[in-house]
Amino acid sequence: MLANLTWKLNRLRAMGAPEVAHRVGDAVRQRLQARGIGLALTPPPASLARFGQPWLGLPVDSAPHLAAAERILAGRFDVFALRDAELGFPPEWNRDPKTGTLAPVTFGKTLNYRDEAVVGDIKCLWEPNRHLMISDLAMAYRLSGEMKHAQGVQTLLESWWRQCPYPLGANWSSALELALRLVSWSHAWQLLGGLDSALFQGAGGQAFLQRWLASIYQHCHFIAGHLSRHSSANNHLFGELTGLHVAALTWPCWPESADWLERTERELEQQALLQNGPDGVNREQAIYYQHTVADEMLLCLLAGRANGRPRSSAFLQRLESMLEFVAAMMNVAGGVPMIGDADDAQLANWDKAPGANAYRSLLASGAALFARGDFKRKAVVFDDKSAWLLGDAGRQAFDALPSVAATTLPRSFADGGYYIMGARFDTASEVRLTGDAGPLGYLGIAAHGHADALALTLSVAGQAVLVDPGTYAYHTQKQWRDYFRGTSAHNCVRIDGQDQSVSGGNFLWLRKARASCLAWRDDGQGQFWSASHDGYMALPDPLSHRREVSVTHDAACIVVEDILECQGTHDVELFWHLDPQCQLRLDGTVLHVQGAAFSLEMHLPDLPGATMALVCGAEQPVLGWISHRFDEKQAAPTLAWRARLGGGSRLRTTLHLTVSDL
Repeated sequence: MLANLTWKLNRLRAMGAPEVAHRVGDAVRQRLQARGIGLALTPPPASLARFGQPWLGLPVDSAPHLAAAERILAGRFDVFALRDAELGFPPEWNRDPKTGTLAPVTFGKTLNYRDEAVVGDIKCLWEPNRHLMISDLAMAYRLSGEMKHAQGVQTLLESWWRQCPYPLGANWSSALELALRLVSWSHAWQLLGGLDSALFQGAGGQAFLQRWLASIYQHCHFIAGHLSRHSSANNHLFGELTGLHVAALTWPCWPESADWLERTERELEQQALLQNGPDGVNREQAIYYQHTVADEMLLCLLAGRANGRPRSSAFLQRLESMLEFVAAMMNVAGGVPMIGDADDAQLANWDKAPGANAYRSLLASGAALFARGDFKRKAVVFDDKSAWLLGDAGRQAFDALPSVAATTLPRSFADGGYYIMGARFDTASEVRLTGDAGPLGYLGIAAHGHADALALTLSVAGQAVLVDPGTYAYHTQKQWRDYFRGTSAHNCVRIDGQDQSVSGGNFLWLRKARASCLAWRDDGQGQFWSASHDGYMALPDPLSHRREVSVTHDAACIVVEDILECQGTHDVELFWHLDPQCQLRLDGTVLHVQGAAFSLEMHLPDLPGATMALVCGAEQPVLGWISHRFDEKQAAPTLAWRARLGGGSRLRTTLHLTVSDL
């Protein structure tokens, strides 16, 4: 109770007067809706005169999709860290599969889904309710023609409507979740054959059709009335607009459909430019949300194009810039740094192939759409997801492109604050170092940003070396949520045991460190990057932190200097997080790192009184962990350098690197 009150007070502190007024009005509407006022309890009849044109293609290899469908029919599902969980067919839609908690079926908009005691882990509860398995079964039906797959869709939908009546329970609490569910339903509708589906034959089939259309209307009506606004108008708003837009294109069955379509078209155009900078960096400062929003833009582009509603040139240019940023950040092995939050959300279970790479997939689609041979080089193959979205025409466009070296991709992104250093990019002996001098996050709460100003990540020959440890937890496990987005979880300097930015809750920052790039040079001599942040200027004895990085032309030597300026003395910690696949040995002030195709000597600052230790998997305090997937973590080595320093100090870390192919 106290934690909930504290969060609400902190959330209020992050709002301006217009948002407070909006929230008050929204709360009043919710109270009225709880009494049945203003709800679509009896949806209007749906016109069956016209439906949207489909836009999905088919994957090349049907076997993984058919196997996935059989697992679903057997009641076995993957929910983040839960693998092959036996949830039943149909599952209990209001039960969190992780904790077993059964959420109450009360009015959804006033249900406190942030309270673990009430709903369990809401992310785990919501995940099956996004109904990706419904599009999986529909795909299996399209590939096999077996009615058991189509009937499986009907069984799941009928059970969901019974267990999750409008507008009750956790599955009617978040407009974003409804929007993602509509996207899954749209895919399933197309793959089942639309209005001509065998499921809609006969009196029973017509009754099922009417129930589905009624629920679709209720979903659309709910989303349109609960769009995220003000400081919450981040990727949530984009996802909500995407779901409503796709629904309006797929099912233009009601008088409101035209209004929903016009409204979402207009706002999607606006938000594409607001939420993504001119340099292509998503303003959430989170690489996974870069992927999520780009995926949604791609889907809206394809759905609109198939239905005579093309996107503007500005929308297309911004999407291409976003993919260009992904390509620039990607190392030769297809990896990207895990900067900011990631929740593993997807618009569909697009790709069943082992080792599927969501970022390479985006570039494969982008190569075909924008005729970019450099994207093709990064993507390597035209993957299953791209085939599903773009069909044979997309594959032919991809195959016709020459594979062009990505040497012209930008290395600096001034709006987003990312700078890429190194040598021999996109070759087997690549060295890729990324510096972060970007904002904390987007809008007033910066919900998905981490306290990682001036952080560095490094990969060598495609192998991760210095890493961003990822996300792990969202709504629950406060200790872990605080750690993974805190300063000590990043390759940063921490002062007096405090994060650079002050947290007000799981998705809220009360005070935000401001970072800026002071200098950037990239020429034949190598690269030089200088950046600073003001996160510790609010201390009783203000301290400024500037980081300077020099990289030789061959990246054989990288020098990192952390310049601290203050009047008094402070506890200073310097953290270096290493990938668990690296072999390490600490010898005095030198850390020896061995990888598959490189060796590295990291010379730490040699100052009087300094201590250093390799920490792996510690819990008191938390240090030395990595999370490659949401809700999963593993121990990982972290080098912690500590000293008590006074006045101006300069910490020099030197990396001597030898790559096998040099």
